[in-house]
Order: sequence, then structure tokens, then C-alpha cells
Amino acid sequence: MHIRKNILLLVFLLFALHKGFSQFSHQLGLIGGPVAFQSDYGEDKNFDNIKGNLGFSIGVIHYMNLALNADCDCFNRYTYFNDHFMIRNEFIYMQSKLDHFGQWVSPEYTSLTADQLRAMHGEMKTLSVGSQLEYYPVPLREFLSGNYVFVPYASLGFQANYYFPRNYSDLGNIETQPEETLPVKYQNGQLNNGSGIVMSAIGNVGIKVKITRDSDLMVDLRYQYYFSDWVDGMRPDPDVYTENQNNDTSVSLSLGYIFYL
Repeated sequence: MHIRKNILLLVFLLFALHKGFSQFSHQLGLIGGPVAFQSDYGEDKNFDNIKGNLGFSIGVIHYMNLALNADCDCFNRYTYFNDHFMIRNEFIYMQSKLDHFGQWVSPEYTSLTADQLRAMHGEMKTLSVGSQLEYYPVPLREFLSGNYVFVPYASLGFQANYYFPRNYSDLGNIETQPEETLPVKYQNGQLNNGSGIVMSAIGNVGIKVKITRDSDLMVDLRYQYYFSDWVDGMRPDPDVYTENQNNDTSVSLSLGYIFYL
């Protein structure tokens, strides 16, 4: 009897969610582009480091368009919120190779530490799922009706990120020969190739361009702040190595295509 009540309650909740979401229109899209991942690799704020550690991201995005009613292909009752906001959900894969760039690996440095830094390599991969609230200063009804060719937007949100880094050295095995292969700052548990899950905050700005009645192009610029310094698999003691005290971040520029369901 108790199980039957739970099943009935679940069915009721699913029905209520379906009825609640059916009054909104939905959009699907593909998005991808280059990513600059900032980590404990390389010199902070060094352009060669940013350029040398470029990766890429690709993903699927879903929009809940609050202005349109999917049942009648008409606009919902006007409110400022549904005419200026959309809910954006996404599933993103990101990857970047990592190497040390900057003055400490320049040819004039011939110390053991410099050789170890030059021999270090890494790779960062993440699978991320999250949601954002996207704001449009231009009324969505006007854009959806074709009265505007393009609209700007800005958004804020959060992601859950599953990360799996890989770090290695040309000088040998970093796990069995840490003193020969790694600078002191990365020894004694400050480097870990283990995977994990971390939350991140994301902020986007971009432009959408209407190309047909039921499809848009978008250009999207994102800043992502991870609530951890382990995404690249390294965390030098921030109290000792103040140049490595910041958490990992990334900046991405993406091009996307969206079609209306």
C-alpha cells in the first residue's frame, strides 16, 4: 500500500511538471570553440602561457523559452520576467593540453628546476552539466517576431564539473621518481592525477542572430571560476607559493547554432 502511494505520488509529480513546462517553448543547440584554461601551469597572466595552453569545448545546450507557449505556438501572458529571461541548461565537454610557459622556462635558465618545468606536461578534461539564467535587454517577443535581427544577452549560473587530469614528465615517472622529475613545489602530495567533482560559477555575455524563423546563431564569451585548485591535478602550497594561490579558471569563446522545437 505504501509503495502504491509513492508510485501514484511520483506519477502525479511528473504529470504536474509536464503540464507546468508544456506552457513554455523549448530550444536545442550545439556550441563549441576555443578555451583558455588558467591553472598552476605556466606564468600567471603571461600571454604566451594563455596562447600556448589553448584547448577546446563542445556541448549541447537547451533553452526554456518562457515567452512562447508550445501548445498553441503563441506568446504567453506578458510579464517582464518571461519577456527578458530564458533558462539555459547545458552539457559541455572541455579539453586542454598544459605546458609551462614564461620566463622560468626560457633557454637562459639552466637549473634543475627549469629543466623539470620544461619536461612537465599535462592534460585537463572535464564533463560539465549546469544551468544559467540568461537576461536579454531587448524584449524577446520582438526578437522572436523578427523585429530585431540580433539581440545581446548576459547570464549567470553554476555547473557541476567532473574533472580527470593527467600529468607526466619527460624525465621519468612522476609517482615513483618525484624528486628527479618534479620541482619541489609539486612534490609531497601537491600533484594528483585523480579525478573528482567540483562546482563552478559561470558568467556569459553574447549575441544571438536570427537566421530563420526557427533558428538562431550565437557568439558566446564565458568566464568560469572553479571552486577548487585541483582541476589541473596540481595544488602547490598557496601559503608558500603565493603565485599559485588562485583557483583554476577558464575563458572560452564559442559559436553556436540553436533551433526551436
